[in-house]
Amino acid sequence: MMKNRKLLYSVLISCFIIVAGFSIYFYYQTQKLTNQVSEATTVDEELPSYHFTLIGEEMDHDYWRLVGEGAKKTEQNYDVWVEYVGPRRSNPEEQLKLFDIAIKSKVDGIIVQALNDDFLPMIDKAMEKGIPVITIDTDAPDSMRSTYIGTDNYVAGQLAGRALVEDTGGEATVGIVTGSFSNSHHQLRVEGFKDIVEKEAGIEIVAIEESNITRVIAEEKAYQMLTEYPDITALYGTSSLDGIGMTAAADSLGMDDVYMMTFDTLPENIKLLEQEKLDVLIEQKPFEMGHRSIELMLEIMKGNQVEDVYHTDAKVVKKEDLDEPGIEEGNRYD
Repeated sequence: MMKNRKLLYSVLISCFIIVAGFSIYFYYQTQKLTNQVSEATTVDEELPSYHFTLIGEEMDHDYWRLVGEGAKKTEQNYDVWVEYVGPRRSNPEEQLKLFDIAIKSKVDGIIVQALNDDFLPMIDKAMEKGIPVITIDTDAPDSMRSTYIGTDNYVAGQLAGRALVEDTGGEATVGIVTGSFSNSHHQLRVEGFKDIVEKEAGIEIVAIEESNITRVIAEEKAYQMLTEYPDITALYGTSSLDGIGMTAAADSLGMDDVYMMTFDTLPENIKLLEQEKLDVLIEQKPFEMGHRSIELMLEIMKGNQVEDVYHTDAKVVKKEDLDEPGIEEGNRYD
């Protein structure tokens, strides 16, 4: 009888321990779930007032990384969430898909690089749905876009042309490696350059090729030019990667005396300028473009009038200018 009672007590105690254990477990699980719901509610309550999407050309490119950093920095000072998206490599079709997604997501505003005329109907579609659009780096003036911010690419091309005329004394045989034949900002950089140098009787442009904004193709095209036209004394590149390819081609051919100029004060280009393999860089302001684009969009959200175009500065940078503050820091500003 005593053994049966002890066994019964043991079973009851074991059951009590098991029930207590389950109770404690479910209590903590309930508390955890409650905390998660509470945190989610808090996040919802603290969501920024505005959601903007910035669609860049190429996420892996240093230039567009700076544009994105400039835009994202505004989150520190304004009630805004900046969603920065884009293809890994330059791909207008993918940009257009991201543009369509942003419209369907009903974001508050879209900042986009309008690489070609295919972007015009998408810009107008967003505007008609009440979503303001700012073009950045590359404009679409024939669209309904709210405003444009970026380099005056024609003027930038003129700056390059004047630098060439000055540095060569108006005597040069020139090859051009352009990032793209179809992208309007590269077209304008070539047009501005030509309009300056073609006024000089001693300067002749003998070839122009497309790099597709890649250093490998830029090197191939520059090598082809320098081989076919060994009398070339100057090369002009319209994208930041063209200079890297051009200098590599000249090195492989042992042509150390070819005058070289390209766009953007990115780290690799700065190094080539220091090594005197590049003679001139055309500096742009990508960080400022990104930052100001969000500030302009916020002005539009407030119902304030904005100008049709905002041009960021471009200037000629030579080796002796590298000591100036800000150049090697990617044109950041505080």
